[in-house]
Amino acid sequence: MRIAILTTFPILALAVACVSNDMPEPSEGAALFADNCTACHDYRGTGSEVLVGGQAAPDLTRIAARNNGVFPRAKVLSQIDGYGRGKVPSEVMPEFGALLGGELVPVEVDETLTPTPRPLAALLAYLESIQVP
Repeated sequence: MRIAILTTFPILALAVACVSNDMPEPSEGAALFADNCTACHDYRGTGSEVLVGGQAAPDLTRIAARNNGVFPRAKVLSQIDGYGRGKVPSEVMPEFGALLGGELVPVEVDETLTPTPRPLAALLAYLESIQVP
């Protein structure tokens, strides 16, 4: 019976597959940001004039502003996790995918709940929380 329910209701199956149903708070992501991102993006996330690999680190507080007021969750997750390769060389934006394992939490991406490693979801929550108009 349980198998029939899980195949009939994919969202329910996703919820069962995730260890935790709680999206991390931005404060959890802030700690990860401080440990991994501040060298290039400043402790406020406002970017840097320091050139890294020939490019300045972008202002992460204006991601939504650069995308017509919409915070692009899928694009941000891909960039952090390393799937955005090709647009930004690895010497500019390191790949953090291997560092971002852990329990899965459901994150809404493009109206779909997506199992996402908790640290990656925490960084996403933090970045979304620091957006300015």
